[in-house]
Parts: sequence; structure tokens; C-alpha cells
Amino acid sequence: MKILTFTGATPAEALKKAQREVGEEAMLIETKQIRKKALGSEPLYEIIVGVDDTVPAPAKRSDPYGRSGSASARKQPPLSEQQPLAQKSNDVLFNISEAAKQISKIAEVTDDRPAEAGQGADTEELRQIKKEISKLGDKVKLIQNMFWQERAPELQKAIPPEFAEIYRLSLQSGMKREHLDAIMELTLEHMPVKMRESSESVKRYFQTLLRKMIPVRMERPLATGAKKAIMLVGPTGVGKTTSIAKLAARYSYLLEKRYKVGLIVLDTYRIGAVEQLMQYARMMKLGIETVVDPPEFTSALESLHYCDYILIDTMGSSPYDREKIRKIQACLEADRELSIDVVLVVPSSIKYEDLKETYESFSPLGVDTVMFTKLDETRGFGNIFSLAYETNTPISYFSVGQEVPEDLVVASSEFLIDCLLNGFDRSRV
Repeated sequence: MKILTFTGATPAEALKKAQREVGEEAMLIETKQIRKKALGSEPLYEIIVGVDDTVPAPAKRSDPYGRSGSASARKQPPLSEQQPLAQKSNDVLFNISEAAKQISKIAEVTDDRPAEAGQGADTEELRQIKKEISKLGDKVKLIQNMFWQERAPELQKAIPPEFAEIYRLSLQSGMKREHLDAIMELTLEHMPVKMRESSESVKRYFQTLLRKMIPVRMERPLATGAKKAIMLVGPTGVGKTTSIAKLAARYSYLLEKRYKVGLIVLDTYRIGAVEQLMQYARMMKLGIETVVDPPEFTSALESLHYCDYILIDTMGSSPYDREKIRKIQACLEADRELSIDVVLVVPSSIKYEDLKETYESFSPLGVDTVMFTKLDETRGFGNIFSLAYETNTPISYFSVGQEVPEDLVVASSEFLIDCLLNGFDRSRV
């Protein structure tokens, strides 16, 4: 099939050009406006048509209306009467979605059907009906996802219909395609054939597989007499200071044991951040030290020697600002006895490529774990999965809002994969 485009100041004008060029036998694929009307220029519309160039043109004759075409009956209406193919596809998809909704309603009715006197709630006949409805609903879902697959020419390989839904959900969540394809291959290779009969069982299996691939650092109580220092690093505006406050409140008040917590602020560049953290320290009655250079950093650690946890807030830095990152690194390399866990704080609301670049910029600091913030501000979580999967750096915490200390979640693979496949739901926090 040959694809041709025609333009005009109106859709009708573009259509007339197409009719003059190819007659009425073409297929109307799409009509769109490519330039809006503006001062000094007219609008411009484009129509795209397809012409079958594999079949010899039949003998043509003119009808009383001046239309040309085959003397035999047409397989499709004249070009001037056609609906764009793209719109037809959307209408079919809409009708399939409506069918799926109707089947779900029927299934709910059968589930809610009251028990009759002298009978159990489910007779054998009713159970069979429910089983068939379930199969029908699943097949409609498969057809719906196959339409999506047909409309996604970027796919690198054919995905079986049973896997179309889970592939679509994962790809739309922001997961890197390379990772998704590798995981899909594993799934296809190892998943029992019997489980492939239902899209729900496919989804459960895939969900289990993804959970096993997420590295997570579990939160554990400190051993008796042990101390722990945690430094939060990352770009500006990702919520490091608020996250420090959440961690301080958690360790001081929310765990089974109430730990002594101290704070160190390296972010003397932002007066507002220092004042904010000092206010939190006063409210929670915590010791706090401010630091400008590496020797002061060592002295600050010694001043808080009585604390079980020392939390360190750092200046926000652009991933491209190597100088600020080097200043943080100088503090980490200062002579000290206490080892420091470096937690990279990044927002979940940016695309995977930006997450990866941020990680690589801060990796000279020796990142131990990653904390993801702003989970309540995004709909895609595949980027989080892909970063953890590719770097194999464990996730320690998720920040799901601004409230201190409520909006902090200890990382778990179950929580992340549930968000990835079903979206973020605050009621599940």
C-alpha cells in the first residue's frame, strides 16, 4: 500500500485534492490540523490516504454524480464518506473497553446473587456460568491489549497476547525497555505453561519475579553500644532536609527503642534549610551542629559522641556541580573513627535517564543506599525499579509526602512493585 498526503486550507480542500489525484478507491487514514490560523497566515490541514498499489486498477466509469470507480460493488465507501482509520481504531478500542465493563458488572451480579431457600449460594450451574464469564472477560482483556500492541510499532519483539497487559503497564510506568525485555524473556522461559491461561496469573507471577529483583536495605535495630552515622546527599530541592527530620523523629520516637539522635548541617549555603532543621531540632530536643569545612566536620562528630544516630544534611548540588560534590567528599575522607552510610536522595518524579545520571554524579561519594522522594507526585515507578536493578544499590526509604514524620515508608519490594503495577495508593502506606 502506498501512503500519500494532501494539504489544504480546509479539510474539504485537502480531500478534493486527494480525490482528483487518486479517485474514490483510497482508504482515509487520518485527518489533522498541522497549522493553526494566525495573523497573516491561513490554517493548514493534512489528510493521509492509503492506495493499494498491488492490485491492477479496474476499468473505471463515471456515475451520474461524477464519481469514478469499479463497475462492481465497492468493498468500502467512497473516500468522501469514510471515517479516518485512526478514529475507527479508537472507537473499536472504546467498544471493547465498554464490553469489558459490562462483563465485570455481570460477574458482580452473579457474585451478589442471594442464596435461594434450601439451596447453597452457588449451584453447579451458577459456578459454571461464573467460570465462563471469567474466561470471557479475560479474553476481552487480551483483545484490548492486542489492539494496544498493534498500535505500538516501537516494540522490539513480539509479546504473546497473555503478556500484553503486563508489558504495557511496565513500559508505561517508565521502566527501561532493555530491562523489561530481559525480564520478559526470563518470564517466558520459566513460567509454567498452565499459568499462562489467565492474564491475572501472569500478572501475579510477573509481580513475584519483579519483587525478587529489587535490592532493599532492611531497617534493623542497633546493636547494644553501636552507633550509626547517616549522610543524605543529592540534588537541590529533592527533600533532603525534610527527610532528615522524618528520620530523626522516627529514630527518636517511633521505634520500639527511643534512640538518642544528633544532627549535623553541612548546608550553610541555604540559610532557610539551616533554620528549618534547627527548628525541628528544638521541637524534638536534639543536639545540632553546623559545619563549614572538613576539620569542623570531625569536631562535630566528636561533639555528638553520646548519640546513637547522627544524621548529616548536606548542601544540595546539581549533578554537574563537581566542586560541591568534592567538598562533601572531603568531609567523608576526613580523619574519623565512625563510618558513615551515604544515602542518595532522588525524586521519583524524573525519568530514568536523569535518575541514572544523578546516581553516576554522586557515586564518587560511595553511595550505600538510595531514598526515593515524592512518590505521591508521580504515576510511574518503573524508573525506580530500573535504577535499583541496574545499579544493584539497595533502597532504604520512600518519602510519600511532606508530613513529618508520617510520610516516610521503610522500603520494601512489595510496596514498590505494587505501586509500579497498580499505582500509588496512600491507603496502602
